[in-house]
Amino acid sequence: MKEIVLDTETTGLSTRDGHRIVEIGCIELDNLIPTKKNFHCYLNPDRKVSEKALEVHGYTDEFLSKKKKFKEVADDFLSFIKGKKIIIHNAEFDLGHLNNELKIIGKKKIENEIVDTLALARDKFPGSSLSLDALCKRYKIDNSKRTKHTAIIDCELLTKVYVNLIDQKEPTLDFNENLNQNSFSKNKKILYFKKVVKPSDDEMDLHKKYLKQNLKKNYFN
Repeated sequence: MKEIVLDTETTGLSTRDGHRIVEIGCIELDNLIPTKKNFHCYLNPDRKVSEKALEVHGYTDEFLSKKKKFKEVADDFLSFIKGKKIIIHNAEFDLGHLNNELKIIGKKKIENEIVDTLALARDKFPGSSLSLDALCKRYKIDNSKRTKHTAIIDCELLTKVYVNLIDQKEPTLDFNENLNQNSFSKNKKILYFKKVVKPSDDEMDLHKKYLKQNLKKNYFN
């Protein structure tokens, strides 16, 4: 199954305040493995970037003024995501901005199947910090390249977070078989295991507090 991991950067938070997209990043996956087919572009938003957004991604008005406008890349973008499940962290934000851009140029909103990794993380870790950085820390994913928010780097990190969130099994070799370097690619037996992540004491305290507040009957009463 092919999926698209997607992220955007914008001039600000809300489309109601006229904010627009300045960057789109997409990475295609096939059975959770990157296909090396990406979609990436910077966009001229036809407005100024807010100070807070500039602090987040660092894209200046001068830099963006030389880029294409959304209407010039829309068809290529829609073709890239057509018929594929889309993976987004905090989908409401990115979809809201993408559908706003499509509305401006008279195109239909995105109707793809959406997986929101923020919702997945809330189900697994209630009461915990669920930012992309926090999830990278939890799963020991190296995010040292993320000095600023950039759509394509965020997609690379989100791909790894997504695989962990859905409990994808990871392969390991059975070394009981007498494998040598020449036979490594042949007749190898694959075992599988799930990665176990132990919660911290603070996370356990938050989880207990959540249970106490949300369950009518539990062992805390």
